Amino acid sequence: MSVLSITFHCPQNYLEEWENYIDETLVLMTENLMDVNQYILSEVQSDYINEGKNYNLLLIFDNDGLRKDFLESELVNIKERIEKKFGENIMIFNTFLNPKKSRF
Repeated sequence: MSVLSITFHCPQNYLEEWENYIDETLVLMTENLMDVNQYILSEVQSDYINEGKNYNLLLIFDNDGLRKDFLESELVNIKERIEKKFGENIMIFNTFLNPKKSRF
């Protein structure tokens, strides 16, 4: 199992447009990812964020090779589409999660 956490930070003044984008576009793109076994799309609740909101897409792959392929092709594509629509207003952070032990 190989896991990738993608966090999207959205400034306060883009929240309505970003949430519409998530519902209408990002979910559909995620559903169509061939190498992703499971995913969780979440709104991040945090006491430390006051200037907007974070959202997280947790992607689960069978192995590191599929995760690497996703990073080199699909994620580049997703980032380009988001940048085309929102410019540099949506920040995207990748976190590589390498499970030591899991129970799903």
